[in-house]
This record gives sequence, structure tokens and C-alpha cells, in this order.
Amino acid sequence: MANSSLFDLSGEIAFVTGASAGLGRHFASVLAEAGAKVALCARRRDLVAQAVAALPAGRALAVVGDVTDGASMQRALRQAGDELGPVTLLINNAGIADDHAALDLPEDDWDRVIDINLKGAWRLSQLCAQHWVERGAPGNIVNIASILALRVAGRSLPYAVSKAGLVQMTKALSLEWARHGIRVNAIAPGYIETDLNRDFFATAPGQALIKRIPQRRLGQPGDLDGALLLLASSASAYMTGSVVTVDGGHLNSSL
Repeated sequence: MANSSLFDLSGEIAFVTGASAGLGRHFASVLAEAGAKVALCARRRDLVAQAVAALPAGRALAVVGDVTDGASMQRALRQAGDELGPVTLLINNAGIADDHAALDLPEDDWDRVIDINLKGAWRLSQLCAQHWVERGAPGNIVNIASILALRVAGRSLPYAVSKAGLVQMTKALSLEWARHGIRVNAIAPGYIETDLNRDFFATAPGQALIKRIPQRRLGQPGDLDGALLLLASSASAYMTGSVVTVDGGHLNSSL
């Protein structure tokens, strides 16, 4: 008989980056509904405040922070700890993309993608892990990677590299930190429909891409809920260093 409390997050204090919109906002909502208290972190105060207002009162906190700024992240974690309690669950979701061809990619654009998607996740993971080790407390990190970490597409160089690095970081940190009771796993989503990409997928090239997905459809944010709750909860207590792919079979499509 299934354990109905297996995915219960009551008592967890989650910190979600890139949480003012899109998948980050959706993840925060899913975690709150599962019982966690959630700090939603983003750079824009107005947008993150709107996201918090849509969640149950007393279960969410708006935190302003920039993952490329270490001092900013220290302040954000301190605020979350002071107002919600010590963070126990980190969701490294903040990320951006760049669609330049590799020959035309400006160095500043490369740096920005790597700084947010990879270095920002490392920085915040290290800060959380340092706090957990100091307190002798367990911790849990879920990194949001991408199928482009595992198989590339054109005009995605810095994004694909950053996500591939995030997958390897997930495995490396899981190896080092397992003895401290810290788990580190990742989700590698395929193409998920959001406000940012909806117009593209309505075009002929977008429709052609969808036809290459074995399930012949885009993913919806809710398609990631199961993987998120699995990795965020005690249901995955014996998982660390794992990468869960949620892509409608896209990685298995014919070359």
C-alpha cells in the first residue's frame, strides 16, 4: 500500500531561485502545496512579491537577490532563515539562454549565461552546504538542468555548456557531500511550454520541433511536478547524484 505521506514536505524550508515567473514560480507553488515553507528569490522585487501573493498566506516569503552576487545571496539566505527558519531544501532554478551562433557570440553574453546558470548554482549550493555542515544538519539540493546538457541543439552553446556543467556539478557535489547527509540531484527537462517560448512553438519551425518529440507534444510545467516532489522529499532518500529526465522521450528520438 502506498505511503500517502511519502511526498509530504511539512517542516521543509525551501529556497527557490528564479522564482518570480515561469518554472521557478510554478515550482514554488508545488512545494508550498506539499507543505513546505518557501522563500521565492528573484532580482525584481515587484514580480517576486506578486508570485508570493498568489501562494497561501504564511507559507511563502519574497526575497530579492542576484545569484551572480555572493553578498546578495548571503543576505537572501539570512532573510529566509530569520523569517521562515533555516533553509533545508535548495532549488537552483535561475537560468537564462542565448541564441547567438557560436561564431557571433559576444564574450559578455557567454559570461552572463555561465555566471547565472552554473556559477550562480555553485555559489548558492556552497553557501547552503556550509550552513548545513556547520549545524550538523542534513540538506537537499535539486538543480534544474536541461536535456541540452545531454544532447545539443544549434545556437545554444553557452546554455548547453552551462547545463552540462550543472549535471557534472550535481554528481561531483553529491560525491563529496554525501557523508554530510547532503543530497544533490537534478532534473533535466525537455521543452516545456512557458510564456517565453509559446510564440516560437506556434511558428512553423516550432511545430517541426514538436514533431520530433516522440510524444508529439510540448511538456507543461505540471509534467515536472512528480520529479520535483520525488527529489525534494524523503521518497528519494537513497538517491543522490541522479539526473531525472522529463522530456516526452525527446532524448530517445532518432538521429
